[in-house]
Amino acid sequence: MNSEVYCGPSPTPDTLWQSWNFDPYLLGALFVTTGLLIANSRNSATRHGRLYAVAASATLFIAFVSPLCALSSALFSARIFHHVMLIAIAAPLIALALPMRRPRNSGLLSAAFLVHTIFVWIWHAPAPYAFALSSHWIYWAMEMTLLGSAIFLWQLIFAARRAHCLPALAALFGSIVQMGMLGALLTFARTPLYGHHIATTEAFGLSPLADQQLAGILMWVPAALPYLLVALIFSSALVQERLAASTGHDRG
Repeated sequence: MNSEVYCGPSPTPDTLWQSWNFDPYLLGALFVTTGLLIANSRNSATRHGRLYAVAASATLFIAFVSPLCALSSALFSARIFHHVMLIAIAAPLIALALPMRRPRNSGLLSAAFLVHTIFVWIWHAPAPYAFALSSHWIYWAMEMTLLGSAIFLWQLIFAARRAHCLPALAALFGSIVQMGMLGALLTFARTPLYGHHIATTEAFGLSPLADQQLAGILMWVPAALPYLLVALIFSSALVQERLAASTGHDRG
């Protein structure tokens, strides 16, 4: 076990903007990932696959290389923001950049939703979270299971949209509900739950409990916005299709 968190020791406000993560293995992995995403974006079902690939890589760069990575060692709210970037921004962008999966039955989509939900709740429970910060290997297991399960879920959501909107909408609203429930638990908890951050929040003007409450609000409200936006786009398309079909039927 490695007692130092992957992103390094907790910074202070004075040292935060010097706390970039230039781990050569990470930079190499991001370079390879960017190349693979751009190469595969040629077969993306969307017209802007390459743009999505670049945007996804930029999001991963901010999450893991910028001072946000170091800040997440100090603030649980920064860790939540980091995770929201992975599952609600980077993951759908990667899903859009990759070749579209063939539409599958709603059972696989339901299973993907369940697996992703389990990972989200497990890694944000106090004990598994502390375990993830005790080892670089477990840290990356946390990050990759959250990101990987989110990518797979988003791919199936977009695939379901091409076949039938309702399963995709159910997965989107289910994601909003489960993250909202987790956010509410964090927001209304009466005591700090994450021992790693007990001594690292005061430098940023937050008590451990206030930091945890901010994390809950981030998980509850801003994290839901990408899912809500996509759900509104899908719903609008569904209404337009129904209106077009109804108009065509009336003319017939």
